[in-house]
Amino acid sequence: MLRKLKSFDLQSKRVLIRVDFNVPIKNDIVVDDYRIRKTIPTIKHCIDQGAKVILMSHLGRPKGKINSKLSLMPAGEKLAELLEMPLKFSHDCISDDAINVSHNLQSGEVHLLENLRFYNEETDNDSQFSINLSKHGEIFINDAFGTAHREHASNVGIVKHFMNKGMGLLIEKELEFLSETLEDPFLPLLLIIGGAKIDTKIDVINHFLGLADNIIIGGAMANTFLAANGYHMGKSLVESDKIDVAKKILLSASKTKTKIILPTDFTGELNNIGSEEFEHTDKENVKKNMICQDIGQSSIDLFKSIISDSKTIFWNGTVGIAENKKFAVGTESIIDEIVDTECISVIGGGDTVAAVRNYNDELLSKLSHASTGGGACLELLSGKKLPAIKILDKK
Repeated sequence: MLRKLKSFDLQSKRVLIRVDFNVPIKNDIVVDDYRIRKTIPTIKHCIDQGAKVILMSHLGRPKGKINSKLSLMPAGEKLAELLEMPLKFSHDCISDDAINVSHNLQSGEVHLLENLRFYNEETDNDSQFSINLSKHGEIFINDAFGTAHREHASNVGIVKHFMNKGMGLLIEKELEFLSETLEDPFLPLLLIIGGAKIDTKIDVINHFLGLADNIIIGGAMANTFLAANGYHMGKSLVESDKIDVAKKILLSASKTKTKIILPTDFTGELNNIGSEEFEHTDKENVKKNMICQDIGQSSIDLFKSIISDSKTIFWNGTVGIAENKKFAVGTESIIDEIVDTECISVIGGGDTVAAVRNYNDELLSKLSHASTGGGACLELLSGKKLPAIKILDKK
């Protein structure tokens, strides 16, 4: 059984926490602290319980080389600001000096280690690297949901070196909404799936067939499904090599209670992206030189009616190019409707969370849960076990 953070006696214990501080940094300043803020409840709980807190994370892909642009020091400065307290920082995650700092911490102090991926041994899940990391703590807590689908030294290899290990408050919440909610959902259940590529979403769609009442497909993915139904999508992005996959999914859905809902109209541009030659059309009349970049009003009305009737909603992937305000209308209409609907609402994927925050950051708190993981979120929604969570469950 997975052990929860609040079940541990943390007083005067060195608690090593795997966090996810993989955040965007420009000119040595964190430009989006969302993931850091989501770890604060776990860190504060440990501090309040008299623990000595050691934090470890990765940042970017330095490929085993020290890169000052990928240092976690700016993340540490942002964390200190959020906690309103100083913290200690080590420029190496496994050096003797870093380990000594951890061992000499006083209760309530926080120590952040430098980027784990400055060592290739982290992603290689190297056993000696795991041992060296484990020397920092007496209790291991994983609260890095965003990496839970990876088998790395800091979240999988390290676990066997701890008698006392468990999950942080963030992972506990992620599992509650992404796994437990699906076990006995309030019906009708709706999956909204978007984005560009089918590959990363196939398993999720297949898992929801027979489980969901409706699956709304938007974004460039919808183009491929419409092409599979014989519609011509102009110059829009269509994964030609995935048309047979889309046909198979549509056929499978027809044999279940699940209805797959596709857009009925689009807005976009003619000739090329950025031409500002705007066009609106229904799915039957997409011009040869049109690029579909957002859903149209008829699709918005259709999607909103399905959302308003749903009691549980999972959403991953925008239904248009939402980073462009001109083509964010469909995505923002969905956000408004979900917020106004009495339901359990769970969103996942960096683009989807970013779309909500860019539209109105205050609306994020009105959703039941916004996942901090992309790939990990999709794997859970596919019904798979996450390696970093599964190993915590072993005795």
